[in-house]
Amino acid sequence: MRGLTWFGIARLGAVQMSLGAIFVLMTSLINRVIAVELALPAAFAGALIGIHYAMQLLRPHFGHGSDSGGKRTPWIIGGMLTLAIGGTLAAVATATMATQLVLGLCLAILAFILVGAGVGAAGTSLLVLIAAKVDPSRRAAAACITWVMMIAGFIITTATVEQTLVPFSLARMQQLVAMICAGAFCFSVLAVIGIEQRFQDIGDNKTAGSEPTSFGVALKQVLSEPETRLFAAFVTLSMFAYGLQDLVLEPFGGAILGMSPAESTGLSKQHNMGVLLGMISMGFAGSRLPHALRHGAAAGCFASALCLAGLMMSPSAQSAFQVTANVFLLGLANGVFAVAAIGSMMQLVSQGNAGRQGVRMGVWGSAQALAMGAGSIIGTLLVDLARIVSGEVTLAYLSVFALQTALFIVSALLALRIRTTPKSRRETPVMLTGGDAGLES
Repeated sequence: MRGLTWFGIARLGAVQMSLGAIFVLMTSLINRVIAVELALPAAFAGALIGIHYAMQLLRPHFGHGSDSGGKRTPWIIGGMLTLAIGGTLAAVATATMATQLVLGLCLAILAFILVGAGVGAAGTSLLVLIAAKVDPSRRAAAACITWVMMIAGFIITTATVEQTLVPFSLARMQQLVAMICAGAFCFSVLAVIGIEQRFQDIGDNKTAGSEPTSFGVALKQVLSEPETRLFAAFVTLSMFAYGLQDLVLEPFGGAILGMSPAESTGLSKQHNMGVLLGMISMGFAGSRLPHALRHGAAAGCFASALCLAGLMMSPSAQSAFQVTANVFLLGLANGVFAVAAIGSMMQLVSQGNAGRQGVRMGVWGSAQALAMGAGSIIGTLLVDLARIVSGEVTLAYLSVFALQTALFIVSALLALRIRTTPKSRRETPVMLTGGDAGLES
């Protein structure tokens, strides 16, 4: 059968939902138990999440493995199994910290190595498989469906924990996490099994094993491609800008606007609602309008910059409604550029040296994960640094928003240079010595 049906796209989205269901346990439940119930330094949890981000450097290596074997499904299933084991071990490690801190930390480090490796292996191969099996006219919608289902995985898992983990105990937490991890793994296997064999590849997205080369040679080939480097720069700058606000928005609402904890939490809710609406809108537009992905990425970045500029204009003088509306629009713009960027990844992944889709997607995935993680950390550090230097709390937050604004503008300009569809397609031979991809501008 040629090209994934909508049901087939939803099946692959279910894999991403399962991945999100496990990973959100690490950033919410495990993170909170370490910092609150165990009363350990918050830096412990932050360092563990940092291990996960560091492991994303291996994404190109995982992609090369799936390129060489010509099969994505084993890497998806293997990655999900690794993630499920790592998630379960993280819960065990957290409980162990209560009585044996050093042993618990050692187990936690191993657990988050597995979590990072699982996310990288499964996520990279999943995106390449979607790109290979989905018709170009449906890739924006596929990106939207996949990421909305991942957010659904976040919501379902957190709601399950909220309703089930009462009363709280470390033993109960371990049982619940193990059940969620096992269920998510089984669900993802059922979702992905058989798809790669049943549906044909579309266009140039061939999953047959590439000519055997070392990882270093394959990576050099991919990095020699101008379009790959340009898109990597766009992903890095835009996701770094996005990450800067991740841990800053709610404190901004409390420190500058005088919002209560409930009100500042509402800011995050409004932002996430905007992101979902932006994703859905871009998925709809991208399936119907030519060049929508490139223009959507640029428009989303420009709109994000405008919304941030709005937050910077006399924030203490704005009403709660104005700020909330501005944050909602910021989320809308962020959602548009996010889906446009993911859809562009799927369009661009086959443009370049043949048989290097996995490595190419791995390079972009590493850039995205590391930029997002660095932005989250650096955003908080910049607030503290600006506060120390200037002595002004308001100026500290505005400095972060100003940096975001500049980065989003530069990202928008880069997005306009990206061509998701070259003027003419031609087969590019795999050169062992590397070389440019031969894309026409």
